[in-house]
Amino acid sequence: MESDDDMHDANDVASMEEEDDYYSGGEEEEDYNYSYGEVEGEEEDDSEDFDFMANESDDVPVSRLQKNCTILKDEDIRQRQEEDITRISTVLSVSRDAACILLRRFKWSVNDVHEEWFADEERVRDSVGLLEKPLVQFSNAKQVTCGICFENFSPEQICTAACGHPFCDTCWKAYICTSINDGPGCLTLRCPDPSCNAAIGQDMINMLAPDGDREKYCRYLIRSYVEDSRKTKWCPAPGCDSAVEYIVGSGSYDVTCSCSYSFCWSCTEEAHRPVDCETVAKWILKNSAESENMNCLICCMMEHCCTTNTKILANSKPCPKCKRPIEKHQGCMHMTCTPPCKFEFCWLCLGAWSDHGERTGGFYACNRYEAAKQEGVYDEAERRREMAKNSLERYTHYYERWASNQSSRQKALADLHQMQSIHLEKLSEVQSQPESQLKFVIEAWQQIVECRRVLKWTYAYGFYLPEHEHTKKQFFEYLQGEAEAGLERLHQCAEKELQNYLNAEGPSKDFNDFRTKLAGLTSVTRNYFENLVRALENGLSDVDPQGACSKTTSSKNIAGSSKGKVGRAKGSSRTGASSRNTDDSSSWACDRCTYMNARYSTTCHMCCHHR
Repeated sequence: MESDDDMHDANDVASMEEEDDYYSGGEEEEDYNYSYGEVEGEEEDDSEDFDFMANESDDVPVSRLQKNCTILKDEDIRQRQEEDITRISTVLSVSRDAACILLRRFKWSVNDVHEEWFADEERVRDSVGLLEKPLVQFSNAKQVTCGICFENFSPEQICTAACGHPFCDTCWKAYICTSINDGPGCLTLRCPDPSCNAAIGQDMINMLAPDGDREKYCRYLIRSYVEDSRKTKWCPAPGCDSAVEYIVGSGSYDVTCSCSYSFCWSCTEEAHRPVDCETVAKWILKNSAESENMNCLICCMMEHCCTTNTKILANSKPCPKCKRPIEKHQGCMHMTCTPPCKFEFCWLCLGAWSDHGERTGGFYACNRYEAAKQEGVYDEAERRREMAKNSLERYTHYYERWASNQSSRQKALADLHQMQSIHLEKLSEVQSQPESQLKFVIEAWQQIVECRRVLKWTYAYGFYLPEHEHTKKQFFEYLQGEAEAGLERLHQCAEKELQNYLNAEGPSKDFNDFRTKLAGLTSVTRNYFENLVRALENGLSDVDPQGACSKTTSSKNIAGSSKGKVGRAKGSSRTGASSRNTDDSSSWACDRCTYMNARYSTTCHMCCHHR
């Protein structure tokens, strides 16, 4: 079985493989009459033609078709477990119980068992408790003393493990049942004699344990086959009892269970490409910490806090008398602390309110504060408070959009299920077309669900993008804006325009046009998001800190320096694009995104803008 390092190496190799183009989706595509982003100020034209192929199977990249996991049901796990036990038992000429003990010891790795056994059989036997001969021999006495209760029993009432230590049936049953009820540790059960290391196999469990405990032991055994393996994990979706086996060397760590739940194999969180596991862990921790701070408890003593709370620091000040944090939510500067303190003070200067009056500016201003601020008395406290407020506002910006896309994804997932179970049949009846020819609708909704997930995590990506890398940040925001705009087009087409054909009284003449349009939007959105994910996972490496773009052997160059506004549809400088057009006659730069395209292309491979 491959090691964890092998798994990471295989993924690194797959992620480093060169693609034909970051933003072209691999091979040369057809020139679609579709612009991915509208120039700001222009209105979208719903009557635009969408010249897409009806069958896109030839355009699907290999990575999209490659399977990177195997789904295992309970019967599959049992079958594999039995096959491994049989292999070990046959090759090593040991009993099935002994083979099971060996496999559990080496985490169900057949290769590891073979290597260790043939390297030093005696050492392996000692470590797992497999004895070749008994340590204690029965005498011919008619009575044998139990080693636990010290009562005398006939030999027929005595049971022994491979070591030969005698214990009565009652004590054995109590010992086994207690161990099973204590948890999965029963799988490594040893002889009750404290000085003995002999292993207790499943044969004794089946012979002495009651039915309920036997079933529980078998469940522990099945679970150990998944949980101890380096290549198999349980699906983390609630209510799902399937296991997922990762195929080493398949590339992406994002796997999808038969229940349709996608998760990251490495960290078992939900699938989060293009964000790495470390960033996801930080983002989840950040969300958890901030959610606890949304309702600041006034009884929390600020001087007793071991760390500075951003939420409290940004929106509250300590009472000058009792030091409890006070949050201001009204316009008046006259603050009164809660009982039993009841101290009245000024919000601006934190001085006693009794010292304030018309000479200090009244209720809504404090000349004493302004004078002290000019003298530098409050500079440090205000600076820290302003930094905390800015930090909170920045986090809120990214979190709201992250959560909004998560909500949209959940809604799209519900719509997908409704489409599959109800609306598809209705659409088939209304438009007089078989359901097999309406798969493009399901594919569109599946793509929406997936793109919402990717777009959601791009906001976590943007939150942790270094602030000092201005060019990279601008280029990222441009790509993110284009992705969001394209996804909104697809979502609107699948959600709203489709309703016209669902609610129609009969077959619509322009339904085939709608099919072409929706399939085309799905294809373009899929390709754009796949290329966006690859670019972000690569750290936007083609954009250097000075704003220039590095050239690679496959012409993977991105002109990432945008002096203008970077947004939904504003590209980089057109002047720069024109100069590159004249410098390199074998390629042309897109006027919208400045991406360098092959000379024979008539549509930009990055933003689909026409030449």
